[in-house]
Formats: sequence, C-alpha cells, structure tokens
Amino acid sequence: MTNTDHSGDHPRANGMPTLGLGTWQLDDPEQCAESVANALEMGYRHVDTAQGYDNEEFVGRGIEAADVDRREVFLATKVSTSNLAYDDVIETTKTSLEKLGVDAVDLLYVHWPINTYDTEETLAAFDDLYDDGYIERVGVSNFEPRHIEEAVETLDAPIFANQVECHPLLPQTELRAVCAAHEIELVAYSPLARGKVFDVPEIGSVAEKHDVSEAQVSLAWLREKGITAIPKATGTDHLADNFASLSLELDDEDVTTLDSIDSVHREVDPDAAPWNLQ
Repeated sequence: MTNTDHSGDHPRANGMPTLGLGTWQLDDPEQCAESVANALEMGYRHVDTAQGYDNEEFVGRGIEAADVDRREVFLATKVSTSNLAYDDVIETTKTSLEKLGVDAVDLLYVHWPINTYDTEETLAAFDDLYDDGYIERVGVSNFEPRHIEEAVETLDAPIFANQVECHPLLPQTELRAVCAAHEIELVAYSPLARGKVFDVPEIGSVAEKHDVSEAQVSLAWLREKGITAIPKATGTDHLADNFASLSLELDDEDVTTLDSIDSVHREVDPDAAPWNLQ
C-alpha cells in the first residue's frame, strides 16, 4: 500500500512525509508558532492541526516565519464534529484556510464520525471541496472499519488517510488491514502513547541496544509498519529526538520484540468514541 520514497531528506508515503509535527494542545500563540517554525527549519515537512485545537492561525504564522518554501510543507487540518453538516464543512474549511494563510490544504480530515457527522451529507461537502481545489486529499480520523467501508462507498474522491491513535501498545492490526485493502494510509496520533512507551521493558531493551530513546524506537516501529506518525513536541530537544528516529533502522529481531508486547492500551478513549458505540 505505502510507496515509501526518499525524495529530499524525508521518507514519504504517497507524497506525505512519514514523520510530522502534531500540534494538539499547542494553543499558546507564540509557543505554537515557534515550535512549528523550529520543526520546519529542523527538517520536518508535515504539520498537523485541527479546527478544534484553536491554533490554526498560530500554525499558519509558524509556517510563514520558517525559512522554508510553503510548497514543501504538507499541511493537514480537521473539521470539528460540530461543523460536519454540508454548509458548515464548506464554510468552516474556508475559514481554516484563511487562518492558516493558504489557498488549499494538502489533507482535510473528518475529525470524528460522531455528533453532526452524516455519511452522505458530510462527505458530499468533502467531495466538493476536493473538486473545487480547496483540499488536495480527503482524510478521515478515528474511523472504525465500518465507517471506512461506508465512506469508501459514498465518496467520489479517494480516501487518502485515516488518522487514529496507534503505537506499540495499540497496534490497530484489524484497522490497518482494512485500510491497506482500500489503499488508505494510516496516520498515528499519540504515537508515543503520551509517554507510556518510556515505561515498556520491550521498548526499553530495543532503545538500549541502539543507544536511542524509547520515543525513537516507537516512531521507527511505526515507520517499519508503513504508518505515518505525528508526535507532538514543543522544545527543540524533543523535536530533534523525534526527528532522529528517521535514521533508526530496526532489524527483524527488534520488530519481533516490539510486536510481542502483550498489552493493549488506549490513551484517547471518550465515551462517544466509535469503538465504544458498537
């Protein structure tokens, strides 16, 4: 499914850099803009935000401040669950573009298939935004297999990616198989399980073997599985450590060790989440 190439210094999955910067909770204007600019100047070329993060304007400032051509930046945002009626999708996406300071985004996600989400109405708006050139790719987020199947049947545009929580403690095996069958990329949010990966013995042993951090091991494991990761980071130390994961090559023994982790742990688990409403 994933055609990974090494154009420039960054591995890509069908044009999307396989390591990006997540910006959840980066709602301080100066810190957010600075983190985005620092990440881009460090080599990151994928930035992920959302209407619900209340920071699209600050992300846009960071992109503008960085000494990097905007055309080199893969930019993604998400439509909030309260904005998924047809007219609201159109209107709020255009507002997001204005806040980000761009004419189009590389990827627009349905943030969650809940609240005002309606398969036909919501996705019709995404199709129209795609046809009109406001978005380069259609994405979904927090979709379970049944939502994927419905969306594939409904959309005219291809689904490019499904963004979900994924890490060695939540490998999402079934969902990955469904996405692969439909040639949909998987993008992992909370790829470090919000710090839990630092406490897992198997991850620690692989990190010690390679003299790297547990964060790098987890990110390299995701890349090994063909999954794009968007870890959040603010300080330059964490940005640099995450970015260094691109140089870490896990061997078969490492992957087997990480695959053997006998724990399933989900950090993001609201009651209204699709997996809790089977």
